[in-house]
Amino acid sequence: MFDLLPAKNGEEPTMQFLLEVVDILTNYVRKTFDRSTKVLDFHHPHQLLEGMEGFNLELSEQPESLEQILVDCRDTLKYGVRTGHPRFFNQLSSGLDIIGLAGEWLTSTANTNMFTYEIAPVFVLMEQLTLKKMREIIGWPNGEGDGIFSPGGAISNMYSVMVARYKYFPEAKTKGMSAVPRLVLFTSEHSHYSIKKSGAALGFGVENVILLKSDERCVKVIPADLEAKIIEAKQKGYVPLFVNATAGTTVYGAFDPIDEIADLCEKYNMWLHVDGAWGGGLLMSRKHRHKLSGIERANSVTWNPHKMMGVPLQCSAILVREKGLLQGCNQMCAGYLFQPDKQYDVTYDTGDKAIQCGRHVDIFKFWLMWKAKGTIGFEQHINKCLELSEYLYNKIKDREGFEMVFRGEPQHTNVCFWYVPPSLRGMPDCEERRERLHKVAPKIKAMMMESGTTMVGYQPQGDKVNFFRMVISNQAATKSDIDFLIEEIERLGQDL
Repeated sequence: MFDLLPAKNGEEPTMQFLLEVVDILTNYVRKTFDRSTKVLDFHHPHQLLEGMEGFNLELSEQPESLEQILVDCRDTLKYGVRTGHPRFFNQLSSGLDIIGLAGEWLTSTANTNMFTYEIAPVFVLMEQLTLKKMREIIGWPNGEGDGIFSPGGAISNMYSVMVARYKYFPEAKTKGMSAVPRLVLFTSEHSHYSIKKSGAALGFGVENVILLKSDERCVKVIPADLEAKIIEAKQKGYVPLFVNATAGTTVYGAFDPIDEIADLCEKYNMWLHVDGAWGGGLLMSRKHRHKLSGIERANSVTWNPHKMMGVPLQCSAILVREKGLLQGCNQMCAGYLFQPDKQYDVTYDTGDKAIQCGRHVDIFKFWLMWKAKGTIGFEQHINKCLELSEYLYNKIKDREGFEMVFRGEPQHTNVCFWYVPPSLRGMPDCEERRERLHKVAPKIKAMMMESGTTMVGYQPQGDKVNFFRMVISNQAATKSDIDFLIEEIERLGQDL
């Protein structure tokens, strides 16, 4: 450590050290795309905590040698999960984009903060231009409006609730929730839990986040149920404030009917937010953007390029149709940061729009990828992922041992299914069969992780026992990887 810059004569050891780090990273990248390597080398928490062959997580009083630091770098990657591996299907964000990776390296090297133009001039302008482009794609006239990159979709959704409250009840900012009537938020029973979390964190209370029923076939919100619940809330003397429509639900990949929900929001003077964290990327595809029809009527939109578009984590945007609300809602005019008498146009100081002070540069990797791919490249990526999910659906919908959670082609890349081992296939639907089927997906997943061959998520939902939720957002995935996954599930589940 003491040999590296800024130490005197530290230039040569620094360059040598960094080249060795780059060597570790490029080897990792090479292995990530090599299908003969494991997705993960699984160890239980107690094993990693006890230490593995020269890799020790404990912190020490004395500095370690640079050789040991390089070992630590290598082992950290060795025992982690290769989320860029073509057979990693576990999360909505997966893949390893090389341009995005280069952007992240540059961002860390620049090591600046997004709160003012003063210290992040190029990044601030990139963010503004990119957000404007995203608003144009949503369909807001001339890309007008506002926005900011936040630390993930849950925080972007929280911004939407805060801004809605500020728009209708600005006094809540100064006087708090005691100064406003009892406000109610509405969201689908299948929406992301972050809407409930926003209700809890912002003082609405989880009981005032009302869950909407969805139809059984498409798992979309039923607009008639929304209207009935709005009327019911008003009859109780509550004020319906906000509706969240989901474009691409987390588990089923369903798209709520935005136009019909927008009609009700206009009728009852409510804020319409579209959570497109997962499905927003489909706006880049001329073939699939119709699934978000009506999104231009939203007051705010969450859109996570780190999910469907393959941008390295984290990269989430909150986009607001009305300019000035983000600033009004969050502005605190900190004198040590946002001086009004700087020598440049201080409207480019975006920090007072944010709930954070320090804000990571999330824009550069995304901007660089957009430069490298063009809009057309994102479109091709999205179309390919949706084609792969259609391929998977068609392959398993009538295959022996597989049962679909829902009939009908998936709207997004989410394909939800049960694997039924031979021992359960002749059994009639009863409580015992359900209990046994509930244990199948966790057992197969555990064996997958132990052998390190592939990863796919599972969960129960409502009255449905554990099923696999397959999602595809990795541009490296191919039909052969889908084939491999199906055969692996069959291989591991055959004797259960």
